[in-house]
Amino acid sequence: MINIPKGTKDVLPQDSYKWQYIESVARKVAKDYNLKEIRTPVFEHTELFQRGVGDTTDIVNKEMYTFKDKGDRSITLKPEGTAGVARSFIENGLSNSPLPVKMYYVIPAFRYERPQAGRLREFHQFGIEVYGSASPDTDAEVISAAALFLDRLGIKNVRLNINSIGCKECRTRYNAQLRAYLLPHLDEMCETCRSRFDKNPLRILDCKEEKCKAITLDAPRIVDFLCDECAEHFKKVQEYLGCAGIEYSVDPNIVRGLDYYTRTVFEFVSGDIGAQSTVCGGGRYDGLIEELGGNYTPAVGFAVGLERLLLLMENTGVGFPEDEGPDVFFAGMDDDSRKAAFSFAQKVRESGCSAECDHMGRSVKAQFKYADKIHAKYVVTLGGSELESGACRAKRMSDGSVYELKFEDIPEFFKKLKEQ
Repeated sequence: MINIPKGTKDVLPQDSYKWQYIESVARKVAKDYNLKEIRTPVFEHTELFQRGVGDTTDIVNKEMYTFKDKGDRSITLKPEGTAGVARSFIENGLSNSPLPVKMYYVIPAFRYERPQAGRLREFHQFGIEVYGSASPDTDAEVISAAALFLDRLGIKNVRLNINSIGCKECRTRYNAQLRAYLLPHLDEMCETCRSRFDKNPLRILDCKEEKCKAITLDAPRIVDFLCDECAEHFKKVQEYLGCAGIEYSVDPNIVRGLDYYTRTVFEFVSGDIGAQSTVCGGGRYDGLIEELGGNYTPAVGFAVGLERLLLLMENTGVGFPEDEGPDVFFAGMDDDSRKAAFSFAQKVRESGCSAECDHMGRSVKAQFKYADKIHAKYVVTLGGSELESGACRAKRMSDGSVYELKFEDIPEFFKKLKEQ
């Protein structure tokens, strides 16, 4: 027997409706914010992530699924969504579209890391990307979209933490102070953090090693080193969040794990999913398009892991709408009536309703039991007398109500029920 690869998970038929529900809520929120879907390839040239995500990140250094194709090109399964969207924005000339360009995606992504609750090697994300606006109200709008998405799912016990990591000038000043603070502790830090000390000390603040977290606990705060423009931008973001009635806390330790972030960064966190407390994260990445070879284009967005959402909803007792069964099940008593059942099921489907019939040669009694198990709303029983008279009865399973139907009226009957 061949087993599923480690760090991946099957979504079984009895569970897929939960995923479909979350995705439908995501798409409705996207529509309400006038976001259009973008679909990018599941793999990209490796250089895209090295330049976009950053070669000092754990993703690039440790977690990417990278391989050579038959043309000896280095290809990587995408570990996140933003870099691919940014590449597409440049390559397809979306900067010529009316700005801002507002997009969303629902994607699989891949990272080679230790599987645990809420973290798999193949996982799925819902993300929002807005390109072209540097205004702080855009930051607040993206954050509000994430908040509304979580609220519509019924997820309540989450808190929003925000921070600003400034621009390049802010970080140049800050990095000098941070290195001065960290230098006496350099030998105590993990190997990864020591390698980041010269290249990108800000990444050290994102380390999950307990010894490194203890060292950085009293490190200088980047919000104290913001230039006037970045400080004003951060102030305005908070004002707009207030306008939207969104509660938040400023957390100076949030830097996010990707190199492309600038200015605003944020996370929605929960204490109900164990160590993987971040439910949703995002921020502004004004320099990404330029870094990838395009013209300067400000941008802001977020991504939320669907596996973590499912885990959070299950851990907190948030309910899902019931998985709906077919509108009608046609039960046939003999060979001729089974053919009629098959025919009526097809006609009902063509009218826009869902229908099912028996494919296992069950008795009529067993067909009724099966119809109940699959939550069919109605059952129509067909036999010799029904075929002779051209009429039948539809039984509503919820209360036993019975409706007399002529054969020619069957598709329209269920179509009208669907429209009610």
